[in-house]
This record gives sequence, C-alpha cells and structure tokens, in this order.
Amino acid sequence: MIRRFGEAPETGRNYIHRPGVYAVLAQGDDVLLTHQSKPFPDLQLPGGGIDPGESPLQALYREVLEETGFSIDRPRRIGAFRRFTFMPDYEIWAEKLCTVYIARPVRQIHEPTEPGHLAIWMPARLAACELGNAGDRHFLASLLL
Repeated sequence: MIRRFGEAPETGRNYIHRPGVYAVLAQGDDVLLTHQSKPFPDLQLPGGGIDPGESPLQALYREVLEETGFSIDRPRRIGAFRRFTFMPDYEIWAEKLCTVYIARPVRQIHEPTEPGHLAIWMPARLAACELGNAGDRHFLASLLL
C-alpha cells in the first residue's frame, strides 16, 4: 500500500489518476528546490507529471531541467506517496501518484524554462519544514536522519 499525505479523497468526487516523478537534489547540506509562483506561491521538490509514452526516468530528467535548468545524474528511487488535490493549471481533481528519487545535480545548463518557476538552493533541514506538501517534507526529512 502506498502512503497517502494530505486530504482524504472526497466521496463522490471523480479523481483523474496523475502519475508524477520528483527529485531530492542534494549538494552538501543544501537541496535544490523549485519555487512555483502561480497559481499560488509554493516551494516544491522539482518534478511533475509523466507524459504519455514517456518513462518515469525520462520525465524526471525533463521536469528537473524545465523547473530548475539543471541536468542530473544517478537518480535512485526512494519511495512513493499519493495525494488527492485540485490542480488549477489543468482544472482537474487528481489522485497524484508521486514517485520520489534522489539524484545528483550536475550543472545548470540554463535558467528554468517552466513559466513561473525559480530554482532555489536551501539548507536541507530548513527545506524539510518549508516544502509545500507533506509528502515532499516526509521524503526529504527521511534522508536527513
């Protein structure tokens, strides 16, 4: 069973299954995060949805590059969680299946290309409290033990 974080699903609401991949990108005591300004300010692990025909690792490389501008190396799966949420960008209610990886940030190739995203380095211990969703906080905190 995959652990759920956040609100329980609402009875009678139709949720779209939305698989995604997310990365903990550590360098020393810091982690690379993405700040998403819209539809509301949110600090997140870089990542996002897996497009049709794309493998999870292809999506991870693409999403991290889009949201941070960084290339990554040696991704390793560390776990997964579910969350039920409204996705205003898509105007859907989604059951997000979030697979989390740890990877090494290699270098910044360019600025983020995803509109409204900004790459931010933050001390990992602070990020474990500041990330916008409980699943991201849980997986980052589990690596700090």
